[in-house]
Amino acid sequence: MHKRTKFALLLLAAVFAVSLAVPAMSSAAPEMTLRFAGQVPIEHTATKLMHQIADEVKEKTNGRIEIVVYPANQLGDYTLVYEELIRGTIDMAAISVPSQFDPRLEVTYINCFVRNFDEAKKVFAADGWLFKKMDELSSRLGVKLLGFQVEGFIGIGSTKPVNEPLNPDVDKGILVRIPNMDVYKLGAEAMGYKTVTVPWAEVYTALQTGVADGVDGMTPTAAYTMLKDVLKYWYDLNYSVENFNYMISQKTWEKLSPADQKVIADACAKVTEMSIELAKQDQEKHLELMRQAGIEVHTYSPEELKPIFTKVSATWDKLADKFSKELIEEFKQQYAPK
Repeated sequence: MHKRTKFALLLLAAVFAVSLAVPAMSSAAPEMTLRFAGQVPIEHTATKLMHQIADEVKEKTNGRIEIVVYPANQLGDYTLVYEELIRGTIDMAAISVPSQFDPRLEVTYINCFVRNFDEAKKVFAADGWLFKKMDELSSRLGVKLLGFQVEGFIGIGSTKPVNEPLNPDVDKGILVRIPNMDVYKLGAEAMGYKTVTVPWAEVYTALQTGVADGVDGMTPTAAYTMLKDVLKYWYDLNYSVENFNYMISQKTWEKLSPADQKVIADACAKVTEMSIELAKQDQEKHLELMRQAGIEVHTYSPEELKPIFTKVSATWDKLADKFSKELIEEFKQQYAPK
């Protein structure tokens, strides 16, 4: 009986010790918690990649740095989030880049300078001209670029057939909605489209009511997901690359040790190449889903698309007043058709 009592007391003591240890371990707080803002839904690839970055940083810093992901504009739309990055009230973001603080930041959206996914890997790499230039421009505002996420190539979706889509010298016969950026207006009009600016939230209704006959500035993935019920035609012209920027507030960056800066930068750099492969798969998948949904899909060879690329790239000089002549000359040296 004495031995049983002693054993029971020892077992109780062991259980008590473990119960004390577990709360102590679970209550250990990270040294730094960073807020990471996104603009797309929870199930979107970009949000999944944001979580991947957060997990990798947590693992490689042994839990010292925790990144909390806020998708779907939970911390505000991309224009507000960028402003908060400048102030340091939001730490990180994976968003489109607004141009209200510097119109030159639209350089990443210029049409017809990337022609395929293989080229995209070089253009958006961390040692490429575009990364260095975007980082330079953002850093002047207090925001550091960490990497790109390539969403895919954009095309034209419409409710009416397009006249000779491969001939940029022909009036296309439809009015397309464009994002409110000069790069999109110049590109669409060079291809023969009449344009109208419609707020993003009203695009579906605009197509449904005939305010616009088509939409410019969307990948097949986005077009299928959001507009498959209203679109009747898709022209896969691949004339521009939709992309998000992964960024961190300079104020947050300066609080990090060089070793932790490297961990975060490396985690974001992985996203770029991974996103290009995912975008390629998504593009092919959603073109097929469009067909299955009854949308008439038109795809083209690089040779067939060449007249469009030549005509649109000839408009780049018209951006000099907005972007500066020096920036456009640098851009042309890198990407003008050879």
